[in-house]
Amino acid sequence: MTETTATTAAKPILELDNVSYSYTKGGKKVLKNITHAFRTGEVHSITGPSGAGKTTMLSLISGLANPTEGKVLYNGKDLAKQDRYDYRSHDIGVIFQSFNLLPQLTVAENIMLSMDASGKKFDKPKKELAVGLLEQVHLPAEYANERILHLSGGEQQRVAIARALSYGPSVIVADEPTGNLDMGTQEDIMSIFRTLAHEQGVCVIIVTHSPEVAAASDEVFELAPLRRR
Repeated sequence: MTETTATTAAKPILELDNVSYSYTKGGKKVLKNITHAFRTGEVHSITGPSGAGKTTMLSLISGLANPTEGKVLYNGKDLAKQDRYDYRSHDIGVIFQSFNLLPQLTVAENIMLSMDASGKKFDKPKKELAVGLLEQVHLPAEYANERILHLSGGEQQRVAIARALSYGPSVIVADEPTGNLDMGTQEDIMSIFRTLAHEQGVCVIIVTHSPEVAAASDEVFELAPLRRR
């Protein structure tokens, strides 16, 4: 029983299988022959210099693009052959570098919008669930009715995380989530990600330039830039 459980826990939820990508057919490759596995219950960091293809890899993992060659596998199945809208609205939560929050809405309304888009049914009122998510990302409940424009960058980042968590995805992907934050806020954001991975079994994937974020992760995948001829 223990052996079976360990084997199940070790199985990757997302895999890049010999993946290459170019923006045009026959054009230069942004990524070339990348093979890597991402597991549940772990915080993974993707690092590398500008131009190494980190954002492109994020797009492939998020189902926003298909590889030119190779496969992206989710639970062992080729993502290109699945309903990618369903994947993005149910299975993966994406935290964008610019947050992409709607300033005219309140904090709770931003979170509930993603719940609506998922089409999922919830066992509690969405507003109540949104307030619970705020506690999870270290924000007080009274923030639920605040407008986004009234929040600091660190507070907006927490709302963006709560929004990504709102429909219970198995994978959370974050693009430079601590890029413009002070060190104390960065450490707090990383503690949220580590709790999600280690206590809730989420696969967390972070694209980062920060050595501190990489050091706080369970696994680091460094993308090397392709040599130009």
